[in-house]
Amino acid sequence: MAYRDLRHYLTALEEKGLLCHVRSEVDKDWEIAAVCRRVFQNIPEERRPALMFDNIKGSDIPLVIGILGGSRAIYATALETTLEGTLEKWERGQTNPIKPRLVESGPCQEVVHSGESVNFEMLPAPVWTVGEDPGPYHTSPFVISRDPETGIPNMGTYRVQVKGRGKAGLMINPPRNMNQHIRKNEARGQGTDVAIVFGADPIIGLTSVTPFPYGVDELAVAGGIRGEPVEVTRCRTVDLVVPATAEIVVEGKIPFQGREAEGPFGEYGGYMGSGGNHPFVEITCITHRKNPIYQAFLSQMPPSESSCIKAIGREAVIRRHLKENLGIPVTDVHLTDSGGATGMLIISMKKQNRFQPLKAMMGAWSHHDVFGKVTIVVDDDIDIRDSFQVEWALSFRMQPAEDVYVIKNTDPLTLDPSQPLQDGERVKPEDQVSSKLGIDATKKHPFPPLAVPPKAHLEKVDAQWERYGIRPVDGNAKKT
Repeated sequence: MAYRDLRHYLTALEEKGLLCHVRSEVDKDWEIAAVCRRVFQNIPEERRPALMFDNIKGSDIPLVIGILGGSRAIYATALETTLEGTLEKWERGQTNPIKPRLVESGPCQEVVHSGESVNFEMLPAPVWTVGEDPGPYHTSPFVISRDPETGIPNMGTYRVQVKGRGKAGLMINPPRNMNQHIRKNEARGQGTDVAIVFGADPIIGLTSVTPFPYGVDELAVAGGIRGEPVEVTRCRTVDLVVPATAEIVVEGKIPFQGREAEGPFGEYGGYMGSGGNHPFVEITCITHRKNPIYQAFLSQMPPSESSCIKAIGREAVIRRHLKENLGIPVTDVHLTDSGGATGMLIISMKKQNRFQPLKAMMGAWSHHDVFGKVTIVVDDDIDIRDSFQVEWALSFRMQPAEDVYVIKNTDPLTLDPSQPLQDGERVKPEDQVSSKLGIDATKKHPFPPLAVPPKAHLEKVDAQWERYGIRPVDGNAKKT
């Protein structure tokens, strides 16, 4: 049965031991970011919990983070499946979407703030990069707008800057679909209605952060994944519908040609993303459930929640595209945490001819979402999630003069700080051009036998390991 709402999902995480409560008081303006960073740095991914901060200084609203991408186990729980079943879930949603079902009202409007009572600063948005960000930012907003010609809505996740009690700043990268809504509305001389949703059924969150082709209704895809429609209700002050069981909804409008300074902000690559002249939202109403729960993502320096979410979904899509659409004998694909699940792609394959590694690179780069600025192809005996094995393959199965490809004039990664400057200034995102590096680290001819003991001998040693009495060195022991 599909999760009813965020609360139902948090109960499921609790029951699996995947949610940890932080009950001591924390400061949202420095402490939440630091705690989350240490969790992602110091706890291995397979043991990493999602977090719920129950006691935030100056706020009576708790904050959850890592509940979609704290780990691969959490991601699978959000989709109500196993890691092996994630691709099937996504395919079901895209091939069999279910339109949202309109209801008269929902818990998201149990409390209504309008007029003078609107206060965007009531939400406990943290400061994520202290001393660099201009202030608090929302990292997990599900932003809804609508095409003025077709009426089809779009939902996406963009960074949202807190600009006061009644104003929010939006940074929407050029490829994102919401930009077309804004352009179409401004061609008609009008502004753009916006609804910003915080905290919902986890499948709604996962569809919001996933790029889809223009014209796809993300809430219908979410319905397809859930196997039942998402219930939606009409906003109070804008002509949009939102998930009826959402925790918090912020309504407003981007004024006609409404642009002003926004950013900079710490981004997924681990560096500060540049600021610029971007849309802003004039807030008209805030509604929420009684005792709402606020949701955030950890992004910034990888490893992060955003890199985990991106990696799992993108890996499944790339693998399917290469294997089923292109017929390339790929065995696995991996977008590394260190590359923010964007910059570095590793592909393993059971190569049948010498042309297939390059075909795999080109096939991955042809996807509509941009990733794999550096793409490495290895044989299927290499564990592509083990960086030591990948580096070993690079060292001894590749000749730089023969097996390295540089492809110029390709579309860039978003917010890539290595983009060259022009006259000392950063080039506008829409004018940037990049390149791709591909490395064929597969064997090109028969290789000598591996210089390791026979597998049977190693397994026998493993089985009787205690017999040898070998213990790791105590790192705290006194040195003489």
